Parts: sequence; C-alpha cells; structure tokens
Amino acid sequence: MSVFTIKERRLTFQRVGTSALHCCVPQCTNSSRYNKLLSFHSFPVDPAVRAEWLRRIRRDNFSPTKHSKVCSRHFKSTDFVVTAGGLRKLQKGSVPVLFSWNGFELSAPRPSVWERRPRPDVESPDVSDNEMEIAAVATDHDYSVLPQTVIRASDLVEDKEALRRRILELEQQIEGLHLRQRFGLHRLTASDDSIRFYTRFASYQHFQAFWRLVEPAVKSKMVRITSSKTASNSSSSSPQTKLPAVDELLLFLMYLSVGLHLNDLAERFNIHRSTASRIVSTWTQFLYTLLGSKRLRLPSEVVRAHLPPEFAAFADTQAVFDCTEIFCQTPSSLLLQSEVFSTYKSHPTLKAMIGMAPHGAITFVSGLYAGSISDREIFKLSGITKLLKPDMAIMVDKGFRVDDLVPCKVYRPAFLSKNKQMSRENVRQTQSIARLRVHVERCIRRVKENKLFDTEIPLSVCGNIEQLFSVACFLVNYQNGPLVKAWAIQQ
Repeated sequence: MSVFTIKERRLTFQRVGTSALHCCVPQCTNSSRYNKLLSFHSFPVDPAVRAEWLRRIRRDNFSPTKHSKVCSRHFKSTDFVVTAGGLRKLQKGSVPVLFSWNGFELSAPRPSVWERRPRPDVESPDVSDNEMEIAAVATDHDYSVLPQTVIRASDLVEDKEALRRRILELEQQIEGLHLRQRFGLHRLTASDDSIRFYTRFASYQHFQAFWRLVEPAVKSKMVRITSSKTASNSSSSSPQTKLPAVDELLLFLMYLSVGLHLNDLAERFNIHRSTASRIVSTWTQFLYTLLGSKRLRLPSEVVRAHLPPEFAAFADTQAVFDCTEIFCQTPSSLLLQSEVFSTYKSHPTLKAMIGMAPHGAITFVSGLYAGSISDREIFKLSGITKLLKPDMAIMVDKGFRVDDLVPCKVYRPAFLSKNKQMSRENVRQTQSIARLRVHVERCIRRVKENKLFDTEIPLSVCGNIEQLFSVACFLVNYQNGPLVKAWAIQQ
C-alpha cells in the first residue's frame, strides 16, 4: 500500500482546518472540527437575552467574547429558521434550554456493535417442552439466599431516618460556614457589644431605628458613585450593588467608627477594594446631604422646652460653642505647613467649630479650616452670626472674643484684665459657665471617639474629610443617649 493511499485514508477520519468552534457550555464537548451537523451560535447583543443565556448555561465568573459559542444541541428545533441559502439561524429571543443537568443527552449515544454490523441469523436449538419446564422449576427457588442477605423493612426505615438527620446536620454546618464567610449585619444581631464596637450605636434596636429613618431616602434619593466616575440614581435602572444597602451602611460605619482600612473592609465583605472605596464615598455624600439638612439651629422655643435645670441661670442660652482639631499629614509645601500648623497642638491640624444645644444635641458644625486660624476667625467665617437673634444668648470659651460680631448676649469666662484679682461675682460666674461649658467638651469627645480621627488624616482623603467629620458629628445625635442621665426626662 502506498504512502499516498494511507494519507487519503487518514483524511477520511480527520477534518483539516486552521481553527474549530467549540461549545462553551459546561460538560459539553461538541466541536465543529468533527461534527458538520451542528451549528454554533454567538451570544446575542440584547442585554436581557444575553443575561438569560448566561443564567441558563450556569458558568461562574464567565464573560463571553465574540469567540464564545453555544452549539445547536442546547436549543429546541422550533428555535431555528432555515434561510433561503440553507443557513440555519436562531429566531430572535431564543434561549438554550437543553442541558445535561436537566436530563438531556448532549451527544447521541453511540450504536452498539450489533447495531452497526449485520448480525448473522443463528438457528436456536430445539428444546423440548420437558426441558423448558425443568428450567422454569430450577429457577423458582431461594436455596442460595443466605440469612444475612435478608433485609427487614424496619432496618430500611431506621437507615432512612439516620440519613435524614445526617443531612440536616450537614445543612446546618454549611449554613454556618456561609455566615462566617461573609461579614454583615446578620453577624451582629445577637450582640449589642459588637454593635457598639463596630457602629457606635448603643444597641441593635438603636441601629435598626436609625436604618428605618434613612431607608426610604436610600431607595429614592441616593446618588451612587460608580466605577465610570458618573453618578447614577438608585431608583433608576442602575447596576446591581454587591452588598445589601444595610450592609453598605455597616461598612461605612466600620470605616468611620473603627477606622478600618479599605483593604480590610474589602476582605471582610468579600468585595474589591475599589468597590469598598465607592461605597464609603457614596454614603459619605448621602448622609452629609440627608443629615446635614436637619442640622440647622433649633427654634428658641424648642430649646427652652428641653432646657436642663442646670441652665436655669442662663435660660436664654441657645447654643454652646467650642473648637476642636484633628491631626493631618504634613504637606510638602512650606507655605501649606505654616497654614495648617497649630501652635496649640504643635502639629499640622484641621480645625472646626461645633455648636451644642443646652440639652446636648449638636445643632451646628462648621467646615474644616487650617490649624493656624483663630477661634474668632472660624466663628466669623462659619456663618453662624446670620442665625443669631437679639433675644438669644450663646456660651463660649475665652478664645471667642466675638462680642462685636454677634447681635446677642455672650456668656464667656471673665478676664482678669489689669486687675490683680477677680471679683467674687466674676469668679462665681466663671465657675458656673465652666460647669456648663464642659458638656460641649464631652460632646466633642463623642465625635472624636471615631477611630478614623485617631491617626493623621492622609492628604489623599482631605478632599472628603470635611464631609466625613460633619457626618460623624451628625451621627452623635443618633448613636448615643443623653450626656447626663438626668437629662433623659427633659428630652
């Protein structure tokens, strides 16, 4: 036999080609190289139909390309249309429905040897009627059945119950593993201590009460920061979020209260670091807008209605003001270093002014300014002077020399001036003001208990730190109880 003849025989079983189409469905091995009867179809362009195809084929973490194909064995015969040129095309909107996991055979079973080759006729030997009767009687016995092979029905029932109990135990173990793998609010529902540690809310009930307040706005008013650097309203057709909204709030509170890094949060919630960063930015802007609209000064009658007894001597006090500072990273510019350097802290800082109502609620938060600015200048730039009226009074520290800036009365510790000793009235008034003004210090301490402000604020997040600081101040009114337990009745 010549070499040429051998090559011709090989070509009869092999289709020579530069490339072949393969089916991308799991457990399907069909290829166009050896099967000319199948057709291979690309994924549709329509997003809805394309998503349905991806759901049907059950392939995890799969992004189809222009080379990804699905063979015709996964479609019904009614899904195809034959063109005038003899091409077989899918009808619009057709989806694959025939797979190995729903009982469909992906490849036709290979015929047996006897079906492929003609079987010779073999004459059966003549068997008498007596021999057939003997054979029938011989098989109708149980002599070879051993005693241990007899299975009772009660044993089957017991084994079935044992297997059912074992299945329930394994399902509970799997459910527990799934809960431990993903961090979320479901992990903290049974522990108020964990809620206080991660969110600074007093209890799980307090957290749920706050969530019920903001949940309607999340569905209708939240504007999300997406990966394409464009904003999308959550009520419109936006991409599906990786986490439930309540878990996103938990992630933001953990970033603010515990000071966890984005890499740590991404690992805990099983998301990408950039996704965690976008969640923090989205909730910062959302809460700043939502809670900031509620931070305007309280009416005078409301403040008087909740006035603690300790403020009886200063009943016209509308707010108690004080400034606080947070450390920031030292900038490379010498000019910026001189602006943000605080002589009080001996470190570059950012400075803000906080106003507290007499009963302990934060009613005003200024923006963040450079650490070198004075208390008087912050008071002037914050815009609080426009909200004060002549029938009001404010209580401040000695550094707030703002008598000529406000139209109302100012309660401030007295200065010694040129006198050698303070008068008895000034000493008593200073002591009374100090006893009341200490509550604003306690209120500021609640704000700075958020671990995000324990370390130096990097310059990379300084563009967002003012909103974060304001949100931390606003949340104090929801996270904690009254500053003094006796004031709970007044509120």
